[in-house]
Amino acid sequence: MKSIILTAAVVLLSNSASLAQINNAKTDTVKVYGDCGMCETTIEKAGSKKKQYKTDWNADTRMAIITYDSKKTDLNAILKDIALSGYDNIKYLAPDDAYDKLPGCCKYKREEKKTVLQKPVTDTIASMLTHAGHNNNTATNIAEASQLKAVFDNYFALKDALVKTDAITAAAKASAMLAALYAVEMSKLTTDEHTVWMKVEKELRTDAQHIRDNKEVEHQREHFMLLSKNMYELVKVSKPADTVYYQFCPMANDGKGANWLSKESAIKNPYYGSQMLSCGKIVETIKQ
Repeated sequence: MKSIILTAAVVLLSNSASLAQINNAKTDTVKVYGDCGMCETTIEKAGSKKKQYKTDWNADTRMAIITYDSKKTDLNAILKDIALSGYDNIKYLAPDDAYDKLPGCCKYKREEKKTVLQKPVTDTIASMLTHAGHNNNTATNIAEASQLKAVFDNYFALKDALVKTDAITAAAKASAMLAALYAVEMSKLTTDEHTVWMKVEKELRTDAQHIRDNKEVEHQREHFMLLSKNMYELVKVSKPADTVYYQFCPMANDGKGANWLSKESAIKNPYYGSQMLSCGKIVETIKQ
């Protein structure tokens, strides 16, 4: 009995010491699917990083207690890493190939994800739109719109602003696109969309934020190249109602070439505007 008590005390002290190393600590308890002790090992390894975040998962309740440095990371990033290791959770579904690689005893029964994080997504959207000069009603409307349509529409509006070499409008459209990105509920995406979204979400937000925050059009165009590359991946699996043209300018990116997406077949170059408006060609047509 004394041995059991001593062991429990050692584990408790070890956990306390580990958590004490995490500054600006915030703790959330969330659902992570799994079945056994091997699942626990994998989940906790994927959800832990020294001095930044730590995950403790319970196989009986399927609940994970996640403590993290709120200035260095966030809950979404940690849950994404856990999903990439093969485990569905309240926010992200694991890619099929990651789930398939799990040992037989870890093949938990996959359930269709219906829940989202406790904090309403419109709270985040509202803060993004306030920066853009919109109100909370706009945030609610975006949240209720189809999952990716608003993302696509704002991307095309951003492209049009760069065609006109209008940095101010480009920044505003990037801000609106960023809000639309935050409005996406992954539980409502198709399996293919979900897989690509897991891959490109962070980079899409990063590049949209750069375009929003920097009013130098050349800087905006540099990030638009990266944005377009990831948007192409998303459009390919989503196949929006309107035909989309994947276009290419051989002169952009210091002669290395760069692509963009357009809803019209006519070439209107976002990388040079009126200087070389028609420079480019269609390399792919995407339609349902």
